[in-house]
Amino acid sequence: MVVTSPLSIVARSALQLRDAGPATVNDLSRSLEISRTSVENAVTVLADSGLIVDAPVHNGGGAGRPARRYSFHAAAGTVVGVDIGVASVRVVLADLAGLVIAQRSYSGVAEQPDGASKLAAVIDDVRRTLSAVSIPASKVRAVGVSLPGIVDDAGRVTTSVVIPEWSGIDIGSQLRHAFGCPVAVDNGVRLAAVAEHHLGVAQLVDDVIYLSVGNRIAMGLILGGRPRRGIHNAAGDIGRLAFRGLNTETGQISWRTAPTAAEVFTLARGGDTAAQQELDGFIDELAHGIATLTMTVDPAMIVIGGGLSAAHEQLLDPLRAALPGHLGLPFQVPIAEARLGAEAAAHGAVVHAFHRHAAEIYGIEDMPAPPITPLPHEPAGTDDTTVENIEEKQ
Repeated sequence: MVVTSPLSIVARSALQLRDAGPATVNDLSRSLEISRTSVENAVTVLADSGLIVDAPVHNGGGAGRPARRYSFHAAAGTVVGVDIGVASVRVVLADLAGLVIAQRSYSGVAEQPDGASKLAAVIDDVRRTLSAVSIPASKVRAVGVSLPGIVDDAGRVTTSVVIPEWSGIDIGSQLRHAFGCPVAVDNGVRLAAVAEHHLGVAQLVDDVIYLSVGNRIAMGLILGGRPRRGIHNAAGDIGRLAFRGLNTETGQISWRTAPTAAEVFTLARGGDTAAQQELDGFIDELAHGIATLTMTVDPAMIVIGGGLSAAHEQLLDPLRAALPGHLGLPFQVPIAEARLGAEAAAHGAVVHAFHRHAAEIYGIEDMPAPPITPLPHEPAGTDDTTVENIEEKQ
């Protein structure tokens, strides 16, 4: 049931309980500066919908019964974020307050022989994650999906050079049928940008260029605080055009002195002159491409994600030094390392689901997405986002 009246007061009451913690009717009335009667009506609606429950009362020691307190029922439902890649599939489960309650990583879809098998494997990964924490599928209120490719607003993959079997396939519809709930699908790099803007290094920054630099170079844009999709949903699919020397069809980075980026970086660290020269040339071309994008968009921040972002002294530091020479401007644009690493797109998928399907998740049309609280970082040495373990992204 979608609540329609009194919508704004119901949403404000729910938001206050969700983000500020348990409160009495009088507490809500004071905080929201609305009448006690309006709050009582909103609380009744929220209790009937299962979004709030009784909280432990505070006994102030005075005479009479303590006032009844309410808390947001975050465990009433689950929102799923899934990031689909050829190297790995990552699944994140969040409660209705945005607290991440489970996070799992599985083998990528490259191991599956065809498009149907790839999709079946993803569905199984989500179900295994739910089962591992004893959450029934009936509690899933929405699913957000990140995948490599251009995706239209309905969840159909227009084209994907990474998973070509899914080009033209309505992945959103397939997953809606599998889980019986709304599904929001978007490009993985765009959703990584969403995550860095919502809970990562670019919080409170409304104009952001996010570059994923790994096996490919791809971009996500946040403009005016919103992800930019474009009329054809292709905004940001510019890596193979803006950065010279990449494969013009796939955006793939090719290396001369070694087969992989990890080997080139290792050789350069060991003093190999040819590898260092290749790395210097790559960084200069990267700075040239970033300068072109910067002059087009004029962002407040550039965020570097993807596997190569972990190479601080070998990539980010010289990139910061090289960019001003290509820009030639009297101001500097900060370059920041992505905070969420390989988990960014999965968390961005959770945010995307909350944004797109608030009415179905909460039963309230104008409920904003919650602040997402990720699980604590894994100990050093276990993070997938390293030069030695670059994941395919686009």
